[in-house]
Amino acid sequence: MNRLKAILPIIVIAQFCCTSLWFASNAVMSDLVINFGLAETAIGHLTSAVQFGFILGTLVFALLAIADRFSPSKVFLISALLGAAFNAGILWEANTLATMLSLRFLTGFFLAGIYPVGMKIAADHFEKGLGKSLGFLVGALVLGTAFPHLLKGITNVFPWESVIITTSSLAIIGGLMMVILVPDGPYRKQSQGVNLSAFFGIFKNQNLRAAAFGYFGHMWELYAFWAFTPLMLKTYNDLHPETNFNIPILSFLIIGIGGLACVLSGYLSEAFGTKKMAFISLALSCVCCLISPFLFAIASQQLFIALMLFWGMTVVADSPLFSTLVAQNAAAEIKGTALTIVNSIGFAITIISIQLISSLKTVTDSNSIYICLAIGPILGLLALSKKRS
Repeated sequence: MNRLKAILPIIVIAQFCCTSLWFASNAVMSDLVINFGLAETAIGHLTSAVQFGFILGTLVFALLAIADRFSPSKVFLISALLGAAFNAGILWEANTLATMLSLRFLTGFFLAGIYPVGMKIAADHFEKGLGKSLGFLVGALVLGTAFPHLLKGITNVFPWESVIITTSSLAIIGGLMMVILVPDGPYRKQSQGVNLSAFFGIFKNQNLRAAAFGYFGHMWELYAFWAFTPLMLKTYNDLHPETNFNIPILSFLIIGIGGLACVLSGYLSEAFGTKKMAFISLALSCVCCLISPFLFAIASQQLFIALMLFWGMTVVADSPLFSTLVAQNAAAEIKGTALTIVNSIGFAITIISIQLISSLKTVTDSNSIYICLAIGPILGLLALSKKRS
């Protein structure tokens, strides 16, 4: 039992270290724009490149049932090492936008062997209390995603390259921790080979389908909110010249507080039910989307920050809950494949919402554009509220 208790913190730390690769380029975007002559629109393109890579990676991992056929810890290590290498490629002085897009795409590809595989590893070790366990795990993802912003904020005295070097180093450490300290779990059931029927048939399960559709609605909002959080803070700064936000640090806090929300939602799900807590979180973040135009008119910067922190919590608190519902409703031998497929589709949806916001920013200065992020939560809530036969 003591060994089991020790495994969860190891998985969480390893997940945090490796997912710091995700927004590494976003944290130093202003430096990339200056040093490589990129356009301001590069933020949307580079973020989407990671998402595209992750999508293709998850499709390949799912079709080949990689996490179900081979030791998940070894898959995690190999993915972490390759992801770290391609992330470090951003340091190449001859980079162009095209090479950066390729490097971020490949980084995203190998993140497919980190995030969903990490959840698979947790599900193999924790049958009871899975929601709480995944709450810690997704919380680690959130902190890992936010961490480059913190690095940028506290390393202003160092070159921007230090952010890239640190995140790649952390990914290597995380991969080694997983393969050395986390054995295959007792609830793991090895798949015997590629099972295309499992890939195409998981949505026949009504409960899994409802959880997946709720997750898709959540994902429409999540990464677009994360990607544009620094820009939203800059917009408020510009509208209220008396403010002087430290945007990297505040971006870290707004995104990172979601990690605490994931842990909290995991505990609450044990008391009130996983599906109910997912519904409440999705509804609250939907409200934040709908009132977003009014945030920028708020004169009090304290109130603005408080509401952004609240949005940062609710936007991701349901993520581990939806993953829990997917894992609980999938057959044991295809659990990793089911989680990977649902992740793949969810991240494909993020590209649409990110590019939509990017496109709207080029044609209007209106702060009402963030209302469109409510589309996903509304559809997700409808899927969750639909009665089962």
